[in-house]
Amino acid sequence: MIEVSKNISLNEDELKFSFVHSGGPGGQNVNKVATAVQLRFNINNSSLPNDIKQRLINIVKKRLSKDSTLTIDARRYRSQDKNKKDAIERLIKLINKAAEKQKKRVKTKPTKAANLKRLENKKKRSNLKKERQVAKKKDY
Repeated sequence: MIEVSKNISLNEDELKFSFVHSGGPGGQNVNKVATAVQLRFNINNSSLPNDIKQRLINIVKKRLSKDSTLTIDARRYRSQDKNKKDAIERLIKLINKAAEKQKKRVKTKPTKAANLKRLENKKKRSNLKKERQVAKKKDY
């Protein structure tokens, strides 16, 4: 079991890991050992509550496959174990972000004083721009 938060946990069988060769510096180690980790997590088939599933899908919708599988690539470290832990930590952060319920926005109206102040500022700007203009000659 992977503890995400106090009331959310995941079974380890819900996570699928595959290991691939990592690019970048590392000498011969890069060519021999598959240190990069790809974590696959199917959101719809997970044990997460439905509301968290929906929010998670909305957060990561650009990174989802058609069958709602989230793929996380971890290749920051040179060891497979560290990359695996990094991928799990990143998934936990995403799930925790989805678990936070967003506060509903309360619509507000500007106060009467704020409206008057805005209109006064508009009049001042208008007068300032009128004063900058060159006076037009009248044709008699």
